[in-house]
Amino acid sequence: MAQKITIEPVTRIEGHAKVSIHLNDAGQVERAYFHVNEFRGFEKFSEGRMYFEMPQITPRICGICPVSHHLASAKACDNIIGVKPPHTAHLLRSLMHKGQMIQSHGMHFFELAGPDLILGFDADPAIRNVVGIIQAAPDVALKAVKLRAFGQEIIRRLGEKRVHPRFAVPGGVNAPLKPEDREWMLAQIPEHIATAQLGIAVAKDWVEKNQKVVEEFAVFPSNYMGTVREDGALQLYGGDIRVIDPAGKFLVQFDPADYLDHVAERVEDWSYLKFPYLKALGWPQGTYRVAPLGRLNVAEFIHTPLANEEHKIWKTLNGGKPVEATLLFHYARLIELVYSLERAQELLDDPDIMGDDIVTDSNIITGEGVGCIEAPRGTLWHHYQTDEQGVLTKVNLIVATGNNNWAMDTSVDMVAKRYVDGNNLTEGMLNRVEAAIRAHDPCLSCSTHAVGQMPMVVEVYGSTGDLINVVRRD
Repeated sequence: MAQKITIEPVTRIEGHAKVSIHLNDAGQVERAYFHVNEFRGFEKFSEGRMYFEMPQITPRICGICPVSHHLASAKACDNIIGVKPPHTAHLLRSLMHKGQMIQSHGMHFFELAGPDLILGFDADPAIRNVVGIIQAAPDVALKAVKLRAFGQEIIRRLGEKRVHPRFAVPGGVNAPLKPEDREWMLAQIPEHIATAQLGIAVAKDWVEKNQKVVEEFAVFPSNYMGTVREDGALQLYGGDIRVIDPAGKFLVQFDPADYLDHVAERVEDWSYLKFPYLKALGWPQGTYRVAPLGRLNVAEFIHTPLANEEHKIWKTLNGGKPVEATLLFHYARLIELVYSLERAQELLDDPDIMGDDIVTDSNIITGEGVGCIEAPRGTLWHHYQTDEQGVLTKVNLIVATGNNNWAMDTSVDMVAKRYVDGNNLTEGMLNRVEAAIRAHDPCLSCSTHAVGQMPMVVEVYGSTGDLINVVRRD
């Protein structure tokens, strides 16, 4: 009998989603879907607000990566008032951004994805979490907690708060860096670079021991998107958008402000999350992947030494072609973690970061601004239009996770077909489907959080509506 398996909620991600797995009469997977089943409406309810409120409104989109929205919004506001922030403000914003990358990438590998790798996809769900990591590797767990705390402390020391900071304003930032904060940050970085390198060693060891799994777990060609400097180096705060095809061939490079000339969004009836794609190639040929996998594929090199050595290895993993393995998102994320720590040190060593010229004033309203940044989860756009008084008339956001929506749905479908057997259903099979989503580190809800336990019940129904089987995770 035809059956449907539902995984709800998907665990160890930010936000709320479910997966539906459709089986044929023989109990084999015909199609699996990734559903984002929440709607928040930030674009619409921002209309009518003043443009300068947006750097404080939009961070509420996300409780995990509010800095990304805070800075993308501020960059859009810079354009609305037609100014370029002073150099010191640029350095300080970039430093806060690196704090965001450090805390987010560190948390994801060690606390969200790590339990699958360190403890195993089939481990008891009761221990396959951060508590299990603490029990299995207490030294690693402690270093990971301190790493994330360091990233959050960078954000707090700049913006007063670890979550939803008050720092970037249209035209710059609202406070200079204190000398004692600079010295504190610089003193901490070597320890945390060592922790990031430990994470790389753990990831590479796991990949080496599980090469067959890596090669069969949602490996597929796609286009890839990320931001680069003029010389082709990895860039996370500014730069141009570059897109390459599955063979690594250059497709297009453009100013982020021109994104509407290149990117369109498609709606499917099974998800509230849109599906972006390249206009020039159409749907679905124009779909692409972003975030660490996409960024390291499009970048020619990384300008910081330790991260660049790992990036050289990365470029060899698929015979010189773009890396396609979904599980290698984790390795890419750790390379970016090392880069973010090295880049933070560079920024702090720049004497200009201690300047007091931190904001450019303006008394004009251009009526439109686009802000773009590489969030931990991928390329993020904020696009605002205003009237002559600066009141918002239209807001468009393409959130980082949305750019990977097609990739997550594809990964879910492939992993379900490879691992799920409807006749012999196990929790580990379903966890592998969830792991395909977790590899992308999605941020779905944004600031909506659940309190307490997140139980999961999978019910299998026959075509007549009769309950056939139940798998429960409390």
